[in-house]
Amino acid sequence: MLVSREEMTYDFEGASFDLERDRGVLGWIFSQFLYGEVTGVQVGHWLERAPDFEAAQFLARQANEEMAHVKVFLRILSSLGQQPQPPNRVLKFLVTDFAGATFTEHCFVEMALGEGFVLGAIYALVDTLPESDIRTMLKGLARQEEGHVSFGEEQTIKALRRDPAQARHLLGLALVSMAGVGKLAGYARARFADHPVLSQLPGFLAHTRKVTELRLHRMGVARNGTLPAMKPADRGMLIAASVARRYGRALNPLRQRPRSLTGTYLRDPSIRERLRSGE
Repeated sequence: MLVSREEMTYDFEGASFDLERDRGVLGWIFSQFLYGEVTGVQVGHWLERAPDFEAAQFLARQANEEMAHVKVFLRILSSLGQQPQPPNRVLKFLVTDFAGATFTEHCFVEMALGEGFVLGAIYALVDTLPESDIRTMLKGLARQEEGHVSFGEEQTIKALRRDPAQARHLLGLALVSMAGVGKLAGYARARFADHPVLSQLPGFLAHTRKVTELRLHRMGVARNGTLPAMKPADRGMLIAASVARRYGRALNPLRQRPRSLTGTYLRDPSIRERLRSGE
């Protein structure tokens, strides 16, 4: 990953969850994770649109991992004696309605950024939960999420090398995602205002924004320091342009259908290498 575990870690100053006292709180939190993992089925849409066979192989493995994660969160909820709850409407918007419309948008918005947010939350839970089976399962999930984030980062960097002008569009999408995460954190803090961990969400959110800006800088989407210096009017214009491009593309009757892997596989570097090596 372009941002390390240490850089993503937030100091909760010793605050922690209690598995008995916080059953209801954790039930709500893990229900949000559960919904996010169920939306992993959307990865299947991008298998055909993958730019090469290697990327398609990764996505196939990821889809299987996401389905396995669904079972993990169901086990966690069951161990807490909690029933799955509906997702927060902001989360639902971010991971379904605002899902990427192109392969690059998918890799950037849903993997590099979206799964980056998820990974940061998992790290925070690992750091604030007591030793338990739940904590052990989250550590295992974190390792796989790290791979998903790395893939998103790598694919975004490759896309920007082909077309550096995409950076501004992606930055606008990032601003929407960050605003959504802020709304979700605000809801959680208001609902659980007295909780020793969740009462620190403003500080955690500020840290998450810094981590996100660092990731954007290292991917080449934004220069370091761009977001804090951006005026509200400029943010609004950038968001409007990116959202219009994101959704307007689907309304364009002259749009070109993206090439699918079934039409490009004979030119695929991975396939050609296997032919040469006789694998």
